Amino acid sequence: MQKTIDQLHYWIIKVPELFHVMTAEEIAHRPAEKKWSKKEIVGHLCDSAIVNLERLINIQYKASPYVVTTYDQVRWVELQGYQAMPIEAILQLWTSLNKKIIYVLENIPEKSLELPIVMNQQHLTLASLIQDYVQHLEHHIQHQICET
Repeated sequence: MQKTIDQLHYWIIKVPELFHVMTAEEIAHRPAEKKWSKKEIVGHLCDSAIVNLERLINIQYKASPYVVTTYDQVRWVELQGYQAMPIEAILQLWTSLNKKIIYVLENIPEKSLELPIVMNQQHLTLASLIQDYVQHLEHHIQHQICET
């Protein structure tokens, strides 16, 4: 779990640094009609953090196995209006949410990491959900935010 926590700490520092060297045009540019801007990608990562924070808590006390439900990611980004928000506000939200996730991760009992979940008809554990969250975050950062 410490490796995962360390990865999140790294990105909390690195992501704002990445945006501070970009122009407002680069941040708001949508590469295609139905593609998100870099600003909206960070917004999507905020939504992912919100949803996953709730999952991290619920899995620890609700009926087992916990069934992970999906959400309409496109509508969330659209309805939250990230494209119109200042990037600093989105980054602040994203950073705060991930700091809270780190706090929760630091306090999950070791035995709870094996709690069963069902996601997309697959039987997994809380630990695998946590790993999936970080991999998802890193995928968006490395392939959509860091791209030139």
